[in-house]
Amino acid sequence: MPAGGGRPPFCVEEAEQLSRSASPGTGKRYGMQRVCRIFGLARSTAYYLKAREAVPPEQRPAPRKRGPVGAATDEELVGHIRRVLSESPFTGEGYRKVWARLRHQGIRTAAERVRRLMREHRLQAPRRGGNAHGPKAHDGTITTEEPDTMWGTDMTTTVTTGEGTVHVFVAVDHCTCECVGLHAAKGGNRFEALEPLRQGVREHFGDFGAGVAEGLAIRHDHGSNYLSDDFQRELSFLGMVSSPSFVREPEGNGCAERFIRTLKEQLLWVRSFATVAELVEALGEFKRLYNERWLIGRHGHRPPSQVRRDHSGSVPAAA
Repeated sequence: MPAGGGRPPFCVEEAEQLSRSASPGTGKRYGMQRVCRIFGLARSTAYYLKAREAVPPEQRPAPRKRGPVGAATDEELVGHIRRVLSESPFTGEGYRKVWARLRHQGIRTAAERVRRLMREHRLQAPRRGGNAHGPKAHDGTITTEEPDTMWGTDMTTTVTTGEGTVHVFVAVDHCTCECVGLHAAKGGNRFEALEPLRQGVREHFGDFGAGVAEGLAIRHDHGSNYLSDDFQRELSFLGMVSSPSFVREPEGNGCAERFIRTLKEQLLWVRSFATVAELVEALGEFKRLYNERWLIGRHGHRPPSQVRRDHSGSVPAAA
């Protein structure tokens, strides 16, 4: 045994010689089974090493991952990946969504294999760098188990070529990640900030009146348009509950913040618009496209509208 007391290094030739040696006490050979037990090695591994060393190094096959090839060879799978990326209406999708879209099309393979092939062929989505953050005030989760329990709303800006800066307002469901409202206007005041919520109330509550959205919480930041008396009175009129995030903690409004990032990467940063009216029309089309085709990882790579339909189907009908 080695001086350190660890397992001795395994050598096929020495192991075979030792297995043929006889014990001084019993006069019987040690045998390969006992030798492999001393080395802590399976006999199948010893025989595999023996067979491999019998082949000259230049004739040995290149090492490869064990197991079946899968639904397609690497070359075929790269072709499927390129096709999925070209057919997707969105840009910059990562390997998880590519893997999910392949599964939806009946092409089953491992996510890590898709990741490897996308890396080798430079098909990976660009990734932002960042710094590690410490504990936050909103540790835990802001997502909900049922739709229309909490909506998040926020505002961003973009520029039109003909009318200058425009304010864009969003509203997102914290359960389904569905865009329930999307609005653009030159002004960024409290009345414009209410429009995406009004859109969501009309679509998902079927009416617009006092107490129609009773109990629905609205997550927003501390912008002056959201803390204004008019905005808060409108929430109370509709039966909504104001749920402001913590100051300087954008994670508290993370659902709306994440949707705004997607909106920028898929629309506002890749297209130009001459007027506000042109932008509003594009926002309406993007809302439909996002809700029906954007894949949400935490929902098993289902689109937001499908998540809502599945929740509606799981609720038993009233007698």
